[in-house]
Amino acid sequence: MRQKRKRGRDVEKGYSKAQYVAKLRRLADAIENGTRFEIRVAGERVRVPAGAHFSVEHEATSDGEEEIEFQLRWNRD
Repeated sequence: MRQKRKRGRDVEKGYSKAQYVAKLRRLADAIENGTRFEIRVAGERVRVPAGAHFSVEHEATSDGEEEIEFQLRWNRD
């Protein structure tokens, strides 16, 4: 049976400071231990492989708003 590929998805979810810190700690532990990271975002479980590429992105707009994104990228197999 062929698995259906999911269509594009772009979801953002806000968290309290304590929830965000807990997620960052779990992510840091997984990176440090070389293990897969799992997180549920807007009701969907996402599995980030140990070999994902890590980057930090900074954006600034002309109206003074700034944003930093900690990104993990990988290919779905």
